[in-house]
Amino acid sequence: MKPVNWGVLGAAKFAREHMARAIHEAEGARFHALATSDPRKAAPFSAFCPDLKVHNSYDALLADPDIEAVYIPLPNHLHVEWTLKALEAGKHVLTEKPIAMQADEIDALIAARDRTGLMATEAYMIVHHPQWQRARTLIAEGAIGRILHADAHFSYDNRSDPGNIRNRPETGGGSIPDIGVYTYGSARWATGAEPVALDAQITRENGFDVFARVFGEMEGPGGRFTYHAMTSMRLFPRQEVVFQGETGLIRLTAPFNAGLFGEAQLHMFRQDRADHIERFPGARQYRNQVEAFGRSIRQGTPYPWTLEDAKGTQAMIDRVLAAE
Repeated sequence: MKPVNWGVLGAAKFAREHMARAIHEAEGARFHALATSDPRKAAPFSAFCPDLKVHNSYDALLADPDIEAVYIPLPNHLHVEWTLKALEAGKHVLTEKPIAMQADEIDALIAARDRTGLMATEAYMIVHHPQWQRARTLIAEGAIGRILHADAHFSYDNRSDPGNIRNRPETGGGSIPDIGVYTYGSARWATGAEPVALDAQITRENGFDVFARVFGEMEGPGGRFTYHAMTSMRLFPRQEVVFQGETGLIRLTAPFNAGLFGEAQLHMFRQDRADHIERFPGARQYRNQVEAFGRSIRQGTPYPWTLEDAKGTQAMIDRVLAAE
């Protein structure tokens, strides 16, 4: 398969530490260019990719005829604007989550994707991790019976970094936009369910949420179940997801930052059976994401997370904020 030439808009820390490296290392991908006006920010990228081309503006990178796909790790409030610009420039686009600040903003992205015939989606990497793929399969097979309840928890503490974009409401900050996509979207993807009733308790600080508890009901192919999620930027780090069924329970450790927060594991507990544990120490979800994107471009392989999926999660986020 001919490698896909990638460009990255902006020298974001996350791109430098994770996604740009994943693009550089992935099969069927080539990290070709970076857009940044600051040569100092480009240096760490060139250190692991010496032949990297550096453009001094986003528009210049989009005009580069050698670039086929663009990865966008810009602040949340810029995602829609630059996704549309990239599509209009004839590039496939992978944009960080959340891809939009409101669900109805994604309609324009869907229309542009369909009009151009290009690939465009949100970088929801967990669906490429075997831990989540396994959980989804087990739930669909009825391994723990009909789902009765789901819990999703994601917290960290960044109060010591006031300049972080997650601590700034004008750039789409807050725990819900930043990590609600994980706690809400993962429950949707694993179970095929959508929310039918939601309530929320939200604590705000300087105009953005720092703690949110969401509780309600979701309904999917197996019926209705209760749902509880917690996100926070002011609590000790925690990542855990639990699905409780009629005949068993599945617990996922390190479900969102696998390998960084801890080892990704799947624990299954059932009556009258030995506890079942699966470990995924070597899985690399960012690299998997890049390779899956390339296969979709080159071979037409179905991609597991579409703009429609992203819109569903953003609609859930909108409902949570409206339920306050």
